[in-house]
Amino acid sequence: MSTVDERIDSRRDERAAMRAALDRQRRAFDAEEPPSLAVRRNRIDRLMALLLDNTDAFVEAMSADYGTRSQAASLFTEVLGVVPVVEHTRRHVGQWMRTTGLLRAGRLVGLRAEVQPTPLGVVGIIGPWNFPVNLVVLPAAAAFAAGNRVMIKMSEITGHTAALMKELAPAYFVPAELDVVTGGPDIAAEFASLPFDHLFFTGSPTIGTRVQRAAADNLVPVTLELGGKNPVVVAPTADIERSATRIAQARMVNGGQVCVCPDYVLVPEQRVESFVDALLTRWRTMFPTIVGNGDYCSSVNDANFDRVVGLIDDARARGATVHTVVPAGESLPDRSTRKVGPTVICNVTEDMRIAEEEVFGPVLTVVGYRQLGDAIDQINHRPAPLVAYWFGPDGADFRTFVRRTRSGGVARNDFAAQMIPSDAPFGGVGRSGMGAYHGKAGFDAFSHYRTVVGSDLPFSITGSAAPPFGASLRRGAELRLRMARNRTRRRLKRGRR
Repeated sequence: MSTVDERIDSRRDERAAMRAALDRQRRAFDAEEPPSLAVRRNRIDRLMALLLDNTDAFVEAMSADYGTRSQAASLFTEVLGVVPVVEHTRRHVGQWMRTTGLLRAGRLVGLRAEVQPTPLGVVGIIGPWNFPVNLVVLPAAAAFAAGNRVMIKMSEITGHTAALMKELAPAYFVPAELDVVTGGPDIAAEFASLPFDHLFFTGSPTIGTRVQRAAADNLVPVTLELGGKNPVVVAPTADIERSATRIAQARMVNGGQVCVCPDYVLVPEQRVESFVDALLTRWRTMFPTIVGNGDYCSSVNDANFDRVVGLIDDARARGATVHTVVPAGESLPDRSTRKVGPTVICNVTEDMRIAEEEVFGPVLTVVGYRQLGDAIDQINHRPAPLVAYWFGPDGADFRTFVRRTRSGGVARNDFAAQMIPSDAPFGGVGRSGMGAYHGKAGFDAFSHYRTVVGSDLPFSITGSAAPPFGASLRRGAELRLRMARNRTRRRLKRGRR
């Protein structure tokens, strides 16, 4: 048998195994009533135990995957950052599960109506590599809160973390509750094509397009948490040094490999030079060394390292001004550690790749603007980002910025501030994603709101829609139509005053 044939057979076997896992979960789901509050909370608790009992192992696995990734950063972002959101979900799920009564007055005459939040069934989650634990645990907790079973496809790029999750999960869950899948892009493509009841994906817009296309064949609804070029507007009255300091810090979270990192900064023209100086000063203070610095995050792999370096080289070759922080005695970029120095690029033009591509690395572009309207126009010229940043006071200019731009969220004066409230929906819009989660938004994403109406009336309310249609029915319809027309005309007349 040839290598190609063996690969085909292996892929067929893996698809069969995933389909068998899905069928097992669906049979278990169908065999039981929607899980009680106690069961849902227990599943959330076991998910958190999986994370918290094995925190050190997960942190070490992520360090191995990246080469250099601060263990403190992993602890903060991948574990501690998850806890308040999941605790909020656990605390409120009983409230969210309640049935909502409708037509309350109708109960007096035998008409009862209600809306029940019901589980969808089996939820598929495709995780990313940049936060390989956080961004599968959070949607899984929301799916469990809504009463679903869960299958997770871990990212192959962070292979040590994926293998650890697959190894540990059976100690906390039976496969009919939670199943973990590992493997490369072919397996991810097969996973996306399974007939789940909902599919949740975090990653790039390019891969998100493929995921949505695969899910469409089975009419599977999707939640897509994507990315984009997140803009920052530094207000005319902003404190330049403070703004530059916070933006410099924000760009360096996870080595810039975060979907909510600032990507390009719009600064009043007359203040660009002072902003860039302050930015570089802050980076030099943060990183007296880089190559051997355990707190300086590497690019996750050679492909991302090469892509980021390529964006910088392309901009430089096309005439951009490039400033890179390189500590004395070091040479950057350094391929052996996959580290790129903090870089700011000015004089960017539309023909440069960096003007269009999401950077996902320690690089910022800075663009001058004359009037606030010019900055807003530049933002609106691009696809809607996951987050839009504003540095400056909460005044009329900020409110104009919020009203006239479109983004998944807005943060003012701090990195990812839109994610601070545990009950705030998190999600993109347009090319940065569809759907949202965190808090009740996550419960809603993985629930179906089912309307249940019953009548004990001595007559049929809707029976008049069936023939024969008598004269009295026609007269009644004409009267209702006349009343609706007159009501609409009065409203339009009042609106013209």
